Formats: sequence, structure tokens, C-alpha cells
Amino acid sequence: MTTIDERDTGVALPGEAPYEEATRVFNLVAPARPAAAVTVRTVEDIRAALRLATVERMPVRVHTTGHASATARPMDGALLIRTRMAGAVEIDPVRRLARVPAGTSWGEVVAASSAHGLIPPHGSSPDVGVVGYLLRGGMSFYSRRAGLAVNSVRAVELVTADGEWRRVDAATDPELFWALRGGGGGFGVVTAVEVELFPVARVVTGAAFWPAEHAPALLRAWRRWTEDAPWEAATSARVMNLPPLPDVPPVLAAGPMLCVDGVVLAADEDAVPAALAQAEDLLGPLRAVAEPVMDTFELTTPAMVLQAHMDPSDPVPIVGDHMLLGEIGDDGVAELLRVIGPGSGSPLVVAGLRQLGGAYAVADPAGGVLSHFDARFAYSGAGVPEGGLTREAILAHCATVREALAPFDTGRTAPTFVERFDQPQGHLTADQVVAVDRVRARVDPAGLFRQDTMRSTTALI
Repeated sequence: MTTIDERDTGVALPGEAPYEEATRVFNLVAPARPAAAVTVRTVEDIRAALRLATVERMPVRVHTTGHASATARPMDGALLIRTRMAGAVEIDPVRRLARVPAGTSWGEVVAASSAHGLIPPHGSSPDVGVVGYLLRGGMSFYSRRAGLAVNSVRAVELVTADGEWRRVDAATDPELFWALRGGGGGFGVVTAVEVELFPVARVVTGAAFWPAEHAPALLRAWRRWTEDAPWEAATSARVMNLPPLPDVPPVLAAGPMLCVDGVVLAADEDAVPAALAQAEDLLGPLRAVAEPVMDTFELTTPAMVLQAHMDPSDPVPIVGDHMLLGEIGDDGVAELLRVIGPGSGSPLVVAGLRQLGGAYAVADPAGGVLSHFDARFAYSGAGVPEGGLTREAILAHCATVREALAPFDTGRTAPTFVERFDQPQGHLTADQVVAVDRVRARVDPAGLFRQDTMRSTTALI
């Protein structure tokens, strides 16, 4: 390999501070260890990096915030490009559009758009990168009303392997635009996305917690409510075994808890009474089962949705699993609690179900290769391999949960919920995989980005 530090590219080697910055990830069990790395802020930065990779015959990998590092292929011998593109979020309130530079987090976009009474279909954490979340599908608390988050993408800007900057949309290279939206990466270096916004005036959002001894009655009541829940409402129900840390309220670390959190949206002020009534339809029966030990649900501003799910803000080691499930019924609830509830011996810090349905299940005729999920719930569970708890022990219990939920498993997965590269995955059909690979071969015939893809979305393992 040519001596990289002699080239004016900003590319760094292991042990150098810019390398450590560019390779930062969120999941500490899956560190990124490429041969070299660079943080890019301009299109010219990207072109310089691609020229170097081509000369050195290094495969190219791309990430932004590193939240999906555990789903990535090994980076041995690769050049990793971390995108943190220059420029601010641009809001067009008339057209209800936001142009978002790659590397931007959802917290930044929500802050910019909410000033105009508009919101994107963002994730549950303010720290997750926008580009990876959107192009991998995106499951928002607004998706039961607005559809899968990727359907809101109106244009993608990227630099392909030949160094060409492209802006693709429904009119300009619609085939590439189709494949980018859910195809699993490997098309180039995305520099920005244009995403549609929608009006939200107020929300009822928060989380309520009960001792897990009440979980059977609570989870059955929650599941029955989801059968006819309004599309404006989206919730999750999780069993949580939180450790006694400084940022965890002591009452929540006292033992296993059942948490129900979520959002009911009001598009305008006239819809607020209905939103409050819809929230009461859910929370009233749950509160009647037992008094929550902590309850933060309130009528508030849309920006507070980013706090409802209580996602960690600092990097942590995470090992887990995920499935998309059909209707589980009360028998499925009992099976789930048998393996993650009190007395199960579960080592999972958090495990449970996110409510799907509504617009999640509606295919977008103008959408990309991934435009909907035909499932009732998304299961996810994760443990932290620390304090004597091993990765192997967590994976063994994940296998136990998977066996218990096998009768309800659709065999499909949501890319943003996939926890590791080697877990079962399947968000595209075999025919879709072939079609997406054809697009990759057209825009990257030499295969510079061939390893920058999800496991289930390419034959090029």
C-alpha cells in the first residue's frame, strides 16, 4: 500500500486521532477497524478518498453515526468514509421539505423543522443519523399515520464510484432512486437527502412504568387495544431490567418493569381533544390494572417525542435479536412473558414489542424497493455483555426467545432493528435482491462499494 499519510486526502491510519474519530461507533461490541479512515465534509473530500481507494484497491465502506456497526461486514483492508457533510438543515415550509446533509442527527432536523410546525418521520433517538435511518426503512412513532419513514424521501444526493455527484429522484434515474430506498447500501457515498415533512401541532407522549408482576394483565390489555388503535397512535411495550446507574431513576432500577411508551399525534390544535381521548383509551385501562410507579405521559410539543423511548445517548455494548411478528394473541403474550418476564432468567436489559399496522402496512406505489411492513409487531431484545454476563449467554437467551416466538415469526425483518450481521434477516424478496444487485452493478461496475451492503440484500457475500 502506498503511504497514505503522504497523500493530501485527510485519510488516517490506526492510532491517529482522525482515524479514531472517523471510526467511532455506538455499539461498543462492534468496533470499526478498517485499514484506514477519513471524515469527509465536501464532495471533493469524497472524490479524493475514492481516488485513493481505487489506486490502492481498497474496498470502500461508509457510515455516519455508527449506530449500525453491528450489522456491518468486517472492514479488514477497507477504507472507511465517515460522512459529516458541511452545511445546515434547510427547511422549505411551503413545500414541506427538508434537505439534510449526511451526518446530521434527528435532533438537529427536529429542532429546525418544528419551528415551522412541521416534523419528519424521525426515529426515537435524537442522536441517530438521518441518512442511514431513512434509507434502511425507518420505523417512526409517526409511521402508523405517515407510513414507513423511507417513503418520505423525495431525493437522494450521492457520489458514485466514478466520482460523479448525482441528485436522483422520481424523475432523474428513477431506477437508482428506487434501489436506494431500502436496497441496503452499496451504491456510493450519500451526501444529502431531501425528506418530506408533515404538520404536527401537539402530541401526547411519554412512558408509564409498572412492576413487572403486573405484566401479564397489562400486556394483554395493551395487545387488545392495538387491534383497533387509531392510526394517530403508536406505542411499544417492553420488559426492562435497568441497572442502577446515575441516569436511571432509582424507582426503575428496583426490579423488572413493564413499560408502555408512545405517541398520539394531533395534526392541528383542533385535533388535540381527540388525541387526549385516544391516549386515555389506552392509558385508562392500564392505569386501572395498577398504579404506575412512574408516568410521564403529557400533552406537549412534538420535539419531546425524542425523549419518550429513553434511548441511551452514550455508546454502549449491545447484543440482541429482532423479528417481525404476525398477530400473537393472548397465547403469544404468555409465551413472550415466559421467556422475558419475571422468573424467566432473562439477561436482556430490554425486550418487547413495537406496535405496527396502520400505514406501516400500506405499500407506497411511488416508493422504493422497501415501502411497507406486513406485520403486526416488531420484536426486539438486547442485553449488555458486562459484569460477568457474556455475549454467548445473551445470544443463547435470544435463541430461546426466537424459539418461543417461532409460531408468530413472519420471517421478515426491519433493517433498522437488526442487531447483528449474522442474525436471520429478510426485508427483501429474492427477486428484489436480484433487481437491486443489477442497479449496483450499473453504478459501481468495479465493485468498489460491494462490501458496503446489508447481509440479506446482496449475493456478493
